[in-house]
Amino acid sequence: MSKFFKLLKLYPQTYWISNLMELFERWAWYGMFMLFALYLTGSTDEGALGFSQTQKGMMMGTVVGLLYLMPIFTGAIADRLGYKKVLIISYLILSSSYFALSLVSSFTSVFIVFLILAIGASLFKPVISACIAKTTNEQTSSLGFGIFYMIVNIGAFIGPIVASLSRQNDWKYVFYISSAVILINLVLVILFFKEPERKIKQNKFLEELKIIFKNIFEALKDMKFVVFLLIIVGFWTMYNQLFYTLPVFIDQWMDTSIVYNKLYSVWPWLAETLGTPEKTIAAEMLTNIDAMYIIIFQIAVSYFVMRLKPIHSIISGFLVATIGLALTFSTNNPMFLFLSILIFGLGEMAGSPKITEYIGKIAPANKTALYMGYSFLPMAGGNYLAGILSGSVYQKYSDKISLLKLEVSNRGLTIPEISERFSQTDYINEVCQQMNMNQDQLTEYLWANYQPYNIWMIFAAIGISAVLAMLLYNWFLNKKNINTSSRITK
Repeated sequence: MSKFFKLLKLYPQTYWISNLMELFERWAWYGMFMLFALYLTGSTDEGALGFSQTQKGMMMGTVVGLLYLMPIFTGAIADRLGYKKVLIISYLILSSSYFALSLVSSFTSVFIVFLILAIGASLFKPVISACIAKTTNEQTSSLGFGIFYMIVNIGAFIGPIVASLSRQNDWKYVFYISSAVILINLVLVILFFKEPERKIKQNKFLEELKIIFKNIFEALKDMKFVVFLLIIVGFWTMYNQLFYTLPVFIDQWMDTSIVYNKLYSVWPWLAETLGTPEKTIAAEMLTNIDAMYIIIFQIAVSYFVMRLKPIHSIISGFLVATIGLALTFSTNNPMFLFLSILIFGLGEMAGSPKITEYIGKIAPANKTALYMGYSFLPMAGGNYLAGILSGSVYQKYSDKISLLKLEVSNRGLTIPEISERFSQTDYINEVCQQMNMNQDQLTEYLWANYQPYNIWMIFAAIGISAVLAMLLYNWFLNKKNINTSSRITK
């Protein structure tokens, strides 16, 4: 224990300030993003925007996909301007964008503001990672990045809880809080952040961009690396359904008063604190269980899988995560989420951290940093494809409003179209009246007759495909190595 505290003393002030800024940035981002799908598609009479699932998927997938592509260029900007200046610019963009999201309501305006917010986030990402790298050394890096990863998940856990409780009063508070939290970072960077040592770039910016594109081409010439990245896209496509689709699925199909009542019977104060005035548990509270599991179990899982080769840990993690996610969408019993999200989380914890480690192992000795720099490319592709699945695919097979419209058409009922004056809630209430059902009965009827849960087959198929592809990839590499070794022996 004394050795642990001695190590902590070796970290400079910039390391701790960087971690604190990461906590607040993740708080702001996940506080907004975990609820964003619900805000985009919820009923307008409840303060949400009433967009279609297709619009939601296109917006979230495209913008977040770009967010993970932009650090290729924003990292070069930070190296040139300096980390402190870029962090100040990033926080000004982020805080104003979060606030602006509370003011806009049309699809185009929300898309533009969300894109500007993504630009601010893309300026932050490479800088904060570089700060952690530059304030740790061979002796302190292992613990240093472990602390950083824990901080990420603490922020990701706190944010949605605070946002969920605040949106019960007004959706706008979600964005106000994220904006205010980023302003804390602005104060931290101005008053306490010290620029870490960095190599000043001598090239002109256009020359720097040429080098960046040359490096991309250099890395992507390695087919082994490219194939691995393409397989990882499948994992991130599936994984992102936790944010893109699951909150909407819970909100539309699950009676979360069951969870509230169970919790109330054990711990009334906690149920009343976390629950809604309607005595339910908000969807984002349940999806946030994943972050809680990571905080509790990540160290234990990492210790367990450290004996495994990275590729074996990745394959096992992908398989377990696929099973967990498929189970999550296969039932409308919210109590089952605690088990299914645990299974998903264990797979995520086993596989996700090993991706970067494996890239470091397959990279040529003189190109490790180059390969590591493009390890986020699958996240860009995975977010974009996740947007498609959670958009048009979900709308066709599982969206409650779309299935309800189909039932209305099949029955020949006369009900006004959803509009600014006739919300989703009005539409559902009118259907209930004409079909002589209450809302719970209507939900059960649609669940039984339209099987919206079948979307789990699509998500499972993507996950299983990624597992099989990774098995073939590993088999091919092993076979190639054996053949190479036998030729050398002969």
